[in-house]
Amino acid sequence: MKTKCLLKFAGVLLAVFAIISPLQAAQPIKIAQLACLTGAYEAYAKQAVDGFKMGLEFATNGTFEIDGRPIEVIVKDTHMKPAMGKQLLTAAYRDDKVDIAVGPVSSAVAMACLPVAQEFKKILIVEPAVADSITGKAWNRYIFRTGRNSSQDAIAGATAIGGKDVHVAYIAQDYTFGRDGVATAKEALEATGASVVHEEYMPLNTVDFTAPAQRIIKAMNKVKGKKYLAIYWAGKNNPTSKLNAMKLDKRYDISLAVGGNIIDVLKTYKTLVGAEGGNYYYYESPENKINDWLVKEHFKRFNSPPDFFTCGGMSAAIAVVTAIKNAKSTDTEKLIQTMEGMQFQTPKGEMVFRKEDHQALQDMYAFKITTRDGVDWGIPEVTKVISYKEMEIPIRNQQ
Repeated sequence: MKTKCLLKFAGVLLAVFAIISPLQAAQPIKIAQLACLTGAYEAYAKQAVDGFKMGLEFATNGTFEIDGRPIEVIVKDTHMKPAMGKQLLTAAYRDDKVDIAVGPVSSAVAMACLPVAQEFKKILIVEPAVADSITGKAWNRYIFRTGRNSSQDAIAGATAIGGKDVHVAYIAQDYTFGRDGVATAKEALEATGASVVHEEYMPLNTVDFTAPAQRIIKAMNKVKGKKYLAIYWAGKNNPTSKLNAMKLDKRYDISLAVGGNIIDVLKTYKTLVGAEGGNYYYYESPENKINDWLVKEHFKRFNSPPDFFTCGGMSAAIAVVTAIKNAKSTDTEKLIQTMEGMQFQTPKGEMVFRKEDHQALQDMYAFKITTRDGVDWGIPEVTKVISYKEMEIPIRNQQ
């Protein structure tokens, strides 16, 4: 009787374990995506969310599962407010029990979120916030970034316009993104023999650029050589079209230098044929199978090409899936060990998480604006693919 009872008990235990095991295997992988869906970066955020979803689809062959575990994405709208971003990320880690977080769009929001990742000892993949400080002085070991940083922007821009006897003035936004961007641009330009002679930092809601333009003209009158006014601006109120209307090139021999941007902004570049700059992504620039898939599927689903931040969202998603697959776990320490030095393929080609600061090294592009019949925007035609292996991106963290 005792033997029969033990056998029955053992059978019950086996049955219980048989039920528990698949339940454990099916525990969802939870990902929080912070995005400024309300505010000046609304267009950027929507692209990032769409791109992230498409990236998960591509990387999981349409299953939205990793090793049998379904992926659950929780999108949180930061309203472009640093305090709100911090609160939402805290709630994601503490209450939603997410395994990993991605975002945000704004550099100011990202800076507020970095200590939260460290407090909860959970990974935050920054995409697409750009400021160097994120993987620089404010960095901690839980921060990875698939988005480009200010230094990568700067090197791409310097490759396009830099050189001896080149003088550059900047108009940029007066917060971390703009100030970090110009600081790194100065370094990159000086390395080519160029110089930055004047800087203007404007509030995000600026609509009248007459006064800063006059100050720039005054500063440029003092120098000889090739003169550029470079614009480092994200989101709404981009001053490019207003500055172009001032005819600075014809009246003062000052050419506009522009950065890559979303297609809505590229529409204002159509009158800037010949303008040069550096770029992160334009859907015709990369040549690889992942970008081919993205372009084809995006046209099919949205009747439009993928944009700047669609690429970024997809790259972040591929990084997440690659890391979890390779680590065979969502444990933070195992993920960090796996991700440091990890190579992964994206719509831009190969990226590599640098071990020292977890910045994704990636190709950039120098371009010149052209036009084409039937295209409603200025096309950033590639003049040089700048391989990440050629770029000396400074390591700026103090850890």
